[in-house]
Amino acid sequence: MSATAVVLFAHPSEENSKSGSNFADRVDEMENVEVRRLYDLYPDFDVNIDREKEIWEAADIIVLQHPFYWYSSPALVKEYLDVVLEYGWAYGPQGKALQGKSLQTVITAGGPEDAYRTGGYNNFSIEELLRPFEATANLCGMSYEPPLVLYGSNHLSDAERTAFCDKYVDRLNALLARHEATAGKAA
Repeated sequence: MSATAVVLFAHPSEENSKSGSNFADRVDEMENVEVRRLYDLYPDFDVNIDREKEIWEAADIIVLQHPFYWYSSPALVKEYLDVVLEYGWAYGPQGKALQGKSLQTVITAGGPEDAYRTGGYNNFSIEELLRPFEATANLCGMSYEPPLVLYGSNHLSDAERTAFCDKYVDRLNALLARHEATAGKAA
């Protein structure tokens, strides 16, 4: 059985995105990868919890792809995680549904990389600012993968965007291969 990934793409104004929607389109072409555009699926924030749990249970890798909004995610990602990752299912004594899966964050940030460091404009690294996602993965027994970040996303050339997207595809392929290898050893 092949490993699978689901990309939860959330951009509240996708039509204005210079990078995110193109990246989502490209990884959606990959074998064993499904992209779910959360703002298209849930424009009213009324998340179908049972359906989303099925999606998470079927996938080996969950990718949260979104722009970096106020040092976090767009509001729908927070709402989505709040309602889908329920106690007794995702975490807690009986909450074992997500154990062994990987959580990958793919972020587009408008600021340059040097703005995200101690002493930089934002005074914290992206890794520090994404700690709540890492804590969520840890609580759910998931492996938190190093964030993949496109810095200065509004000011890049098409070639730079393409290079980042290639890196994204490579990361997904590596994660899929790792999960397949792990599943093969367990069989």
